[in-house]
Amino acid sequence: MTETGPGSSRRWWRYTIALAVVALLCAVLLGGLSAWFLGSVALAGLTAAALTFNFHIPGALIRLLAIGRTAARYGERLAGHRAALTDQIEHRVRLFASMAQAPALRRAGWQFGDQATLTDYVDDVEDVDFSRLRAGIPTFTGAVGVALGLAATAWVAPLALPPILAMLAASMLAARSLAHADAVWTRSRTLRREGAGTLGSALTSVVPLKAEGLWGPLSHEAIETLSRADRDYAALRRRQASVDALASLLGPLSALGVVAAAWLAGGRGAALLLPVFVAFGWLALGEAAAGLSRIPVAWLRRRTASRELGRWGSASPPADGSCEPHGAPQALRHPGLQRLAPDGRGLGRPLPIILEVGRPTVLVGASGSGKTSLLKQIAGWIGEDPMETRGGRLDAAPRMALSVLCLHDAAILADTVRANLFAGTRADEDLWAALAAVELTDRIIEAGGLDGWVTQSTLSLGEAQRLNLARVLLSDRPIVLLDEPTEHLDADQGRRILDAMVGRLADRILVLSSHTVGGLPQGRTIVL
Repeated sequence: MTETGPGSSRRWWRYTIALAVVALLCAVLLGGLSAWFLGSVALAGLTAAALTFNFHIPGALIRLLAIGRTAARYGERLAGHRAALTDQIEHRVRLFASMAQAPALRRAGWQFGDQATLTDYVDDVEDVDFSRLRAGIPTFTGAVGVALGLAATAWVAPLALPPILAMLAASMLAARSLAHADAVWTRSRTLRREGAGTLGSALTSVVPLKAEGLWGPLSHEAIETLSRADRDYAALRRRQASVDALASLLGPLSALGVVAAAWLAGGRGAALLLPVFVAFGWLALGEAAAGLSRIPVAWLRRRTASRELGRWGSASPPADGSCEPHGAPQALRHPGLQRLAPDGRGLGRPLPIILEVGRPTVLVGASGSGKTSLLKQIAGWIGEDPMETRGGRLDAAPRMALSVLCLHDAAILADTVRANLFAGTRADEDLWAALAAVELTDRIIEAGGLDGWVTQSTLSLGEAQRLNLARVLLSDRPIVLLDEPTEHLDADQGRRILDAMVGRLADRILVLSSHTVGGLPQGRTIVL
C-alpha cells in the first residue's frame, strides 16, 4: 500500500532537496574540475612535469561527477514528483471538501458542469500543488549555489565580488518585479474567461443573434476581450524574457570577473588554475539561472490560484444577504410585469402575474413569443423585478435561490446517471421513483443502472428531456419552472408524464410553457 500522510511527504521533500543540492554541486564541480584539468594539462605539456603528470585521477573524478549529476537529477525528479503527488492527494481532498461546503448557488453552478470553471479550477489546483516543485526547490538550491560561489570568489578573487553582487542584485530586482505582477496576471485570466464565455454563448445562438442584429457586436466584443487578455499575457512574457536575458549574463560575466580579478592581482600560470576552477563553477551556476523568471511566475500563479480557490472554502452568503433563502412562498404576484428579452429590451405590454401553489400556470404561445424569457424573468435570471408574496417582497436573487428552471434543451454530463440527477444525498429508491415517473426506468437499466455512464450522444433528445424532468422531481425547491417539458416527447407519453409531474408537484408553485397544452386541471393559462 502506498504510504501517504504529512510525515511521508516531508521525508520525500527532504530527499528531493538533498538530491537537488547534490546535482547542483556535481554540476559546479564538474565545470570547475574540467577547466582545471585542461589548464593543468596545458601547463604540464610545456614543462618536464608532463612526464610525471597523472591524468587518471582527475579524469576519473570528471566521469564520477558527470554520473553523479545525472543520477541526482533523475533522483530529484522522482522524489520531487513523489512528494508533490503525496501532497496533492491530501490537498485535493481538502479543496473538494471546501467546495462541497460552499453556498448552495455555487454548488449548483459547479454541478451543472461549466467547462470554463472546471478548467480554471483544475489549473488552479495544479498551480498550488506543484508550486514547491517549480519554485521552492529551485529557489533553495539556487541560494545554496550562489552562497558557495560568493564564498569561493571571496577566497580566490575578492576583487570580483562587487560586479558579481551588482549582477545578482539586478537579477533579483527584475525577478521581484515579476513576482508582484498580480494585477496583470489576474486581469489576463479574467479577460480570457469573460471573452471565452461571451464567444461561447454567441456561438451557441448564432441564428437568433443574427436575426436581432447582435451577432456582429457580440462576437467583436468577445474577440476584443480575448485580444486584450493576450496583450496582457504577452507583456508578462516579454518581462520574463528580459529577466531571463539578464540572468543568463550572470554566469559568463561572473566567470570573466573572477579570471580578470585574479589576473589583476598578479596571478599567472599555475596560480590561475584555482580562479579558473571558480570561474567555470560560475558558468555552471549561470546555466541553472537561465530560467530564473519561472520561479517568481510560479509563486505568482500560486498566490493567484490560492485566492481563486479560497472562494470555494467560504460557506457564508454575500454580505447583503441577497441570496439567503426565504421560506417556501405560497404565491407570487406582480400587478404589471414588464416582460424583457435576454438583451434587456421590453416585450409587449406589462403582464399581470399570479402564481399559486396548487394552481399550475401554463404559458402558451408560438416560438419567439417570449415564453422562455418570461420563465427566466420569474426565476430571477433576467431583470431585477421584485414579486410580492404573502410574507412580503421577494427580489430576483432570492427567487433564483428558490427556483428550479428546467430548460427544454437538456445538458447531459459525461458522467454516471447518478451524477446527472444532481441529487447526491437522495436514496436510490428516490432516484428510481423519479426515473419511473418520467418513464425512463428501462432505458437506465439498459445503460447500466444508476452508476451507468451516459453522455449527450448516448441519449436521444426525448431521453435527455425526461432525465432533465427527473432532476426537477428530485429537487426540493418550491418554485418549479418547466420550459416546454413535452417538446421532444410524443403526445400520449408527454401527457402521461406531465400529469404525473403535476400530481407530484402539487405542493409547489408550478409554471410551464408549451406550444400545444391549452390548460391543466385547476390551472391557469396565459396566452403570449
